[in-house]
Amino acid sequence: MDIAGKTAIVTGASGELGREIALCLGGRGMDCVCHYHDHADAANETAAAIRAMGREAIAVKADLASADAAEVLMAEAQKLGPVRVVVNSASIFAKHAIGTLNASEVSEILAVNLTAPMLLCDAFARYLKAEGLDVQAEQDTLAAIVNMVDVAGVKPWGGYSPYCASRGGLIAMTKSLAKELAPGVTVNAVAPGIVTWPGKMDAGEEQKQLKMIPAGRFGTPKDITRTLEFLLDNDYITGQVLCVDGGKTI
Repeated sequence: MDIAGKTAIVTGASGELGREIALCLGGRGMDCVCHYHDHADAANETAAAIRAMGREAIAVKADLASADAAEVLMAEAQKLGPVRVVVNSASIFAKHAIGTLNASEVSEILAVNLTAPMLLCDAFARYLKAEGLDVQAEQDTLAAIVNMVDVAGVKPWGGYSPYCASRGGLIAMTKSLAKELAPGVTVNAVAPGIVTWPGKMDAGEEQKQLKMIPAGRFGTPKDITRTLEFLLDNDYITGQVLCVDGGKTI
């Protein structure tokens, strides 16, 4: 699929990984909506960096736990040009042991990690239809959705049941939409291993984690963006979950 000159929406673009994804797409000639919730400065810096590449980019604030977030993002993206790529990168990562669950915390995790991507994909599909594009009748790929999930959705961990459920649910949604939106839209998921880590990892934890990774190192955002580019360049891949984890899940 030729993405140059088209528009992408990247949720969570104020985070380390989301920023690299947005910059990658800008480098490939795309205009970008850089979504953020709290970190306006980071999102604006990302948008400015993309504009420095000669593309258009805007930072858009939206609370993904809100039902209207998807409509806000789609409305802003249309101002830049034809929207053809959606990357759901934003998520809440939190540990919650069973027996200690709080209903509001669980609801927020599921709202941001699962419901929000689902509603944005829904808004995207409606947008393509309103443009007169019949995704089921097309022979060529028109657009792409890439969901950033986690190896926890493939090989769940104990003590993180709400988070793992949200990641597993997004994987199931990815496969469902790949069938429903074919052949005009490819829908895939990327499941990173350890690429970013909340807070500072102590030496003992670092060694523990490295022993579980056959590649012998943690991942980098570049490992993820290379995978994203691969999926956007190959129209014959859809409904797949690519684990970019150095072999941790095997």
